[in-house]
Amino acid sequence: MRRDGELYTLYIAEVIQSIFNTKDTNIELIPLKQGMTNDSFIFSINNERYIIRVPGVNTEKIINRHQEYDVYQAIKDEEFVEPVVYIDREKGYKISKFIENSHTVNPKDWNEISACLKRLRDFHNQSHRVEHYFDVFEHINYYESLMPNASIYEDYGDTKKNIESLEPIIENLVKEWTLCHIDAVCDNFLVTENQDVYLIDFEYAAMQDPDLDLAMFIVYSLFNRQEIDQIIDIYFEHQVTPLKRYKIYSYIAMVGLLWSNWCEAKQDQDLLNSSYAKQQYNYAKTFYQIVFDEARNISEFGELVNHHG
Repeated sequence: MRRDGELYTLYIAEVIQSIFNTKDTNIELIPLKQGMTNDSFIFSINNERYIIRVPGVNTEKIINRHQEYDVYQAIKDEEFVEPVVYIDREKGYKISKFIENSHTVNPKDWNEISACLKRLRDFHNQSHRVEHYFDVFEHINYYESLMPNASIYEDYGDTKKNIESLEPIIENLVKEWTLCHIDAVCDNFLVTENQDVYLIDFEYAAMQDPDLDLAMFIVYSLFNRQEIDQIIDIYFEHQVTPLKRYKIYSYIAMVGLLWSNWCEAKQDQDLLNSSYAKQQYNYAKTFYQIVFDEARNISEFGELVNHHG
């Protein structure tokens, strides 16, 4: 069934009718987003607007819907996460109330950035828990396995080896995990006209170090080092230690390689030639070098770098 055909929209309308137990045959679907793994549509029932997310073909190879369901159960009482009214843990349908008069965070607006970093910090501080976790290196290797050919980067082997050397260092620095969004990028924060900030789309959420979420936020919007330091300072309310800063730098290097591999796995030439794809690989190389050139001066981090370097 074509994702853009009439039969497809009729099928979605029937799904909505079944979920809401209505015989309303005039459900109008307004396309909101067609992504790599999902399609989203706006519709109205009883004069209230909703968004339905419909999983694409083979989405189950990327997203574990049972785990996603568990996440939404864990956060259902949170005030400023998307108001989900229905989620199917088998088929992956999700219906949320439409958040009126809202927009995604502008990465060039530092007031909005500050507001969503506060929301992210508040979410982390709730210490929600689920049974599954996100393994960065497992996903790096998985996306690498999806590449039909060798990496387009000639020094990929050396870069990956360098990034892997960060793993034992990070393992010795992480103290406590909590539920993290994992895809905490500007597009997944909505700001309302009242300046409320909502965190949405928890498909990838899992237990991890909150500092990893901060690294995810950073790399997606292609921030430079000065901006990165400003983001770290905002999140930690200007009380971050040098040790913590270099730990986040390490995560930036890791997730840079993660998303670089994701881009290569897609084999989309426009994506591969984009500034986003190139910057992800550059994050991996640059921030690995920053950590190993500078972090040796910090006693606890330096001991780990010298031991594992």
